[in-house]
Amino acid sequence: MSSFLQKLQTRWGVHTVWQVIVILIVFALTGFTAMYIKKPIFVWLGITPTTPWWYRTLIWLLTIFPAYQVFLLFYGFLLGQFAFFWNFEKRMFGRIGKLFGK
Repeated sequence: MSSFLQKLQTRWGVHTVWQVIVILIVFALTGFTAMYIKKPIFVWLGITPTTPWWYRTLIWLLTIFPAYQVFLLFYGFLLGQFAFFWNFEKRMFGRIGKLFGK
């Protein structure tokens, strides 16, 4: 297990294995929060399982995806890893921008 954590430590460029564990906790908290808020938002917007998949996906991209990014920064801030997640967000949106820039 520590080998896995050490690989993540090297890949992410963090100083300690403890930071890796905290980062993984932030990802878990963010995922659970996004899962938790999706249902009430979709109910409020009238999205049901019979709604066409493309419409559900569009609504997800416009609501849950941005909320996920905000929660990632929020939990990262609360657990002292804001700088890591801020850089993570910048890299991710830079890659997304390159897809649309071509």
